[in-house]
Amino acid sequence: MTSQVRSCDVLVVGLGPGGSAAAAAAARAGLAVVAIDRRAEIGVPVQCAEFIPLPLGRHARGAGVVVQRILAMTSTLPSGADHEADFPGLMIDRARFDLALAEAARAAGARLWCATSLTAVDAGADVAALRNGRSEFGLRYRVLIAADGPRSRVAAALGVPRLETVETRQYTVPLRVPSSATDIWLAPEYPGGYAWLFPKGAIANLGLGMDTRLARDLKQPLDRLHGMLAAEGRVGAEILRRTGGPIPVGGMRSKLAERNVAFVGDAAGLTHPITGAGIAAAVVSGESAGDAAARYCAGDADAWRAYDEEIRDQFETSLERAVARRRWLVSRWQSRDAGSDHVHRRAWIAFPDYFRDEAAPALAA
Repeated sequence: MTSQVRSCDVLVVGLGPGGSAAAAAAARAGLAVVAIDRRAEIGVPVQCAEFIPLPLGRHARGAGVVVQRILAMTSTLPSGADHEADFPGLMIDRARFDLALAEAARAAGARLWCATSLTAVDAGADVAALRNGRSEFGLRYRVLIAADGPRSRVAAALGVPRLETVETRQYTVPLRVPSSATDIWLAPEYPGGYAWLFPKGAIANLGLGMDTRLARDLKQPLDRLHGMLAAEGRVGAEILRRTGGPIPVGGMRSKLAERNVAFVGDAAGLTHPITGAGIAAAVVSGESAGDAAARYCAGDADAWRAYDEEIRDQFETSLERAVARRRWLVSRWQSRDAGSDHVHRRAWIAFPDYFRDEAAPALAA
């Protein structure tokens, strides 16, 4: 560790939705908060399909954040059969959404440091080693909040196990046919995942997620889907932007907080293992962790136990179901049933089969 050491009450690592929500909550409680992000610009690059549920609209009131409303979801099964379901929500400009949350944290009094990376943690001394350009320094904290994604550097520095992930790849393309519905494709071509088309005004996010233990190449199946939709006239052939990254799919960490370290959002494993949705859980857990940090710093010895219980009460049941469905689906992927509609009905949230608690049907091996 460097000899130059500064100090704060709360250090938040990562300025995505969870980190900014945590920083804002802690700063509003009067704590000295430093929030860092290794990116030079908050929210950039965007690695997200950019859909949020309606309740998160309270965080999407800034200029240009909301692009359009979503009303429905069309899920296409391997047979080609379509299933329509209500699916209300908002398509957002994710970079502006993240920036708005970060600015709310700044307005509450948090100090935001971009282009700043965590390089090490001395948990015994409660000091984090940080780097900004060529400058290296230590920051002593009373609380450390990890909001730095599924490959959390905080977790790695503390020797906490890595989360199970799948990989995603996404193109932003011109949208030729306006739509207020998201499209989902369930097929053996996307093992351990699915493909999507999310309309966003004049453009759309076209992507897929896959378990790379089952198939490593994401580019070819995404290119085939893009080509098919372009031939149908639904999207343009041009690729405006490419992105991608890991999504945690193994469920919640066994411990969300210990002593004075807490995990939120993707870093906590709160992303839905089937859909990949995680923005709402990130904001909720971030706000809760910021409040818990304030209670902890005020002497509440039960603050982190209460945080863990609160988040489990809200998310554990749905996450456990999703993990179970996902593991069952993956177990079928190398059998001839991988292309059966009833397998995908059992493992996708748009179908009633997903929510039935009876044992999954025995299928031919």
